[in-house]
Amino acid sequence: MRTLAAISLLLLVGMLLGASMLVYSAYVLLAVFWLSRYLSSRWTEALHATRTMSRGRVEAGKLEAGKHEAGEIEVGERVQIQLRLDNRDTWSILWVLVDDVLPPQALVGPPPALKVDGGRIRICSVPAKSSRVLSYAVTALRRGYYQIGPTIAETGDLLGLHRRFRALDTTDYLLVLPKLIPLAGYDIASRRPIGEVNVTYRLLEDPTMIAGIRQYQNGDPLRSVHWRATARTGQLQCKQYQPTSVAGATLVLDLHERSNPDRHEPIRSDLAVTAAASICHTLMLMQQQFGLLSNGRDAADRVTTENRQREYETLERAQRSVVMRGKSDRLRPVVIPTARGPAHFQHVRKTLARLERTDGMLLEELLIESQSRLSRDASVMVILQEVDESAALALGMLRRQGYAVSAIVNNYENEAFTTASARLMTQHIAVYHLLSEDSIPEICKALVLKF
Repeated sequence: MRTLAAISLLLLVGMLLGASMLVYSAYVLLAVFWLSRYLSSRWTEALHATRTMSRGRVEAGKLEAGKHEAGEIEVGERVQIQLRLDNRDTWSILWVLVDDVLPPQALVGPPPALKVDGGRIRICSVPAKSSRVLSYAVTALRRGYYQIGPTIAETGDLLGLHRRFRALDTTDYLLVLPKLIPLAGYDIASRRPIGEVNVTYRLLEDPTMIAGIRQYQNGDPLRSVHWRATARTGQLQCKQYQPTSVAGATLVLDLHERSNPDRHEPIRSDLAVTAAASICHTLMLMQQQFGLLSNGRDAADRVTTENRQREYETLERAQRSVVMRGKSDRLRPVVIPTARGPAHFQHVRKTLARLERTDGMLLEELLIESQSRLSRDASVMVILQEVDESAALALGMLRRQGYAVSAIVNNYENEAFTTASARLMTQHIAVYHLLSEDSIPEICKALVLKF
């Protein structure tokens, strides 16, 4: 607008003074101004982007093909990203500055979540009816849910009179799954559940464990009839099964900001997620049931749904508008009921990968809100970092109501662990110590306190 005002003033002065050269110059500048504006607008509208992602694991400097889809990788794996820019117009784009946006908080530490190799910010020209391909690689260093893109394109005229910023509709999401560490505290082939589990409610019978034979009673299902014994005795006989003792576990993960302070982040929360995923993986191998309950925030709730394919006045405003929201007002807990099988484990693992700390529900509020969803046939394993009196009382109340409750204290400070253990000790809750990643294999074997 200032340029247009200056040209108008120049034209007015030339007309008042009768200076034909001055008027001619003003007309030329005005024509150049509108032509530059038209070209800038046409170039931004003609540019389209397409992103492709291929994944693999970095080993010995080589990129090996993975077995998951490109948007879902493991910690330590690399994604090769190729961005193709297409000019669909008959006019060449003389210059364009392309910025493939990545979340800023994921690129800084300590430690950073993503490592970028190659240039994701490039300046190039795109001939008419042709394309350019830009490539770079992203290595996942921590689990999480990250937005890749959209692509912000900046272009303008050669004189610098106009600059246009446009967000191209190319947004993908990268899910980095938590690591899985084998647990060595017990024999996976055995049917013994993790920890000391007292099965209070024997609602189910295990058809693989026959306790004996009894005479048929009205209402017995036909599948329980023991036909060989019936043929031998001449009377209907039924199999009698033992009550199942495969309890499994519901993992309760506390991710409230008050009990997970900033000074320990993101190390301790990632360690808690890794421990939970490893325990669920072992339960899956043992064909036991497992579930998840957490007061954490699902990172998918921060995904913005507004239309990103639009123009912006400045580059800073464009970058702020296209990234994921920093906060979410979700107060609903994350609940995955207990079940078995690999498909259920993948669902739990993906949910754990997206979990973040939140300032919503406290642990005691989570237990009150979701107690009705806890399985009576599964033990309750709570992974938490700091334990106050309210949280200890809530866990004690859960134990007194018949649940088998154990706590995994995720803390490396001796004073904090002693305080947490003392509060849990008064509620007669078994305590395990999650000191570091090296202690995860023995986490369900090294019982610290039990009453």
